[in-house]
Amino acid sequence: MKFVLQRVSRATLTVHGEPVSEIGCGLVVYFGVGAGDGEAQAKKCAEKIAKMRVFEDEADKMNLSVQDVCGEVLLVSQFTLYGDARKGNRPSFTQAEQPARANALYEYAAEQLRALGVAVKTGVFGAHMVIDQVNDGPVTILYEV
Repeated sequence: MKFVLQRVSRATLTVHGEPVSEIGCGLVVYFGVGAGDGEAQAKKCAEKIAKMRVFEDEADKMNLSVQDVCGEVLLVSQFTLYGDARKGNRPSFTQAEQPARANALYEYAAEQLRALGVAVKTGVFGAHMVIDQVNDGPVTILYEV
């Protein structure tokens, strides 16, 4: 499993021009599921997202998590994180999990975040989504289990 986490001051996700999800201060997390990944990896990712200290404290040090600042998470399914562009110019996605299994693990990760007390909003798995986000910092973290 892989994710790209970005700290934002706000973000909106639309599908076919219709708003689906919107968050204020928090994190946009692009979440990719690799072939053979399971619930253990999804749970570990959820714990890492909830506890990642990327928000400043009173001393301007990144010491606070999204939980600490009562922020929100916009969790977006992103199979293209498994795009392999080493050969040619068209990425191969053979390392991404099959859609049904990937969706189940994406939903499981969202549930795990909610169980940790994080406010989570999601996109629409497999849809063409348009995400308007205002990066704060910017802060971008890559993580792979």
